[in-house]
Order: sequence, then C-alpha cells, then structure tokens
Amino acid sequence: MRALCLAGLILLAGCKTDAAPQFPKAERGVAPIVSSRWSTEESRDRRNEADKIMDLSGVSEGMTVADIGAGEGYYTIRMAARVGPKGRVVAEDIMTDAYNALAQRVLDKKLQNVSVKRGTPDDPGLPAGSFDRILMVHMYHEIAEPYAFLWHLRPALRRGGRVIIVDADRATNDHGTPPLLLQCEFAALGYKMVEFREAAFAGGYLATFEAVSPRPEPSAIRACALARAGK
Repeated sequence: MRALCLAGLILLAGCKTDAAPQFPKAERGVAPIVSSRWSTEESRDRRNEADKIMDLSGVSEGMTVADIGAGEGYYTIRMAARVGPKGRVVAEDIMTDAYNALAQRVLDKKLQNVSVKRGTPDDPGLPAGSFDRILMVHMYHEIAEPYAFLWHLRPALRRGGRVIIVDADRATNDHGTPPLLLQCEFAALGYKMVEFREAAFAGGYLATFEAVSPRPEPSAIRACALARAGK
C-alpha cells in the first residue's frame, strides 16, 4: 500500500497545472460602468468626433480595427464605413445589454465587415496578430485589472499596430485617466506612448501607444503608484 501511495505522489508531482497568471492590482480607483454612451450620437456627429479621431488614429481603408468597450456602436458603425469591404471591425463589450443591442444593430445594417464579441473584464479575447488599430474610447478608466487586460491585449496587435486611448484628464474614479498614470500603466507592459494630443471635441485627449519591448512575465509587472504616476 505504501508503495502505491508513493507512486501516486510521484505521478501528481509530475503533472503540470494551468494556473491562471497572477497580475498586480491597480493602485487607483475604477469608475463604475454607468452607461453605454457618454454623449448622444447626434451631438458627437455635430462635432465630427468620429472622423477626427479616426484621422488622428490613422484608421484607413482595408485596415482591421478593434473597438473595445464598443457600447451601442458609435465608433463601430463609422469605422466599418471607413475601413470598407476589404477591412474588418471587431466590436467588443462585456455588458450583455450593450452586446445584444450592438449585435442587432450590425445585423439590421447588414454590416458584413463587422463582428461583435463578448470579452471579460481582464481579457478582450482578441485573435492574435490581427489588428492595425485598437481603440478604447472613454472606457479605460472602467478597467479594474489594467495590467491583466493590457497583457492579454498585446498579442492581438500586428507589427506596427497601435492602441488608441481617448479619455479625460481627471481621476479614474471620476471617469477619466490622468495621462501620466495612463503612460505608466502602459509602460509596465512594454508599450511606449508615441503621440499625445488634446481632443476637446471628444471630451479630453487622445494617446497613441505602440508595443516596443517584450511582453513581461506577469510576476515581473510592477503596479504604478499614484504618487509617481500622477493622480
């Protein structure tokens, strides 16, 4: 019997486990998701918001782009027209109501170049090596696990791909992200901010990031302290 028990222990010791990687917790507040929109589509179009953001982001015909936290699809619909039939838009959201409403909108408009998918709070679940641009508009401050989220996001970018953040310069728990904090959290995952522009017409600023160094192991990631990253 002792021999059998020892054999069992040896077999168990030799088994590999697929434990989920452990990421540091963000040392900052998280804004609650209170709505799938931050302004009406009509008022945003009067400011020509989507076209200006797409111009600044370099979204063009034939690209594959992701709209993270797509909500009711303000950007999704307009990016679909911009990238055209040879391009592709993947719209992602974690909210059931937003996902269902956007899926129905895409179906009603017969948008053949748009896919709608559900993500999770710490992983958008995007296919690897697929995207020229990944946009997150007024939603980054709602990400409770930014280090896990950005780590899972990295493989989705194509070579030369960029992540575009549109947000407001205020505290995260007040539905914004201070630019220095944003830059610090991205840098922790090997991204570099390559462009920063004021974008008052879109309610804040636009920051552009590229992946410039290897993706770190989760255990090597260090959380940004508010005192040194900007409150």
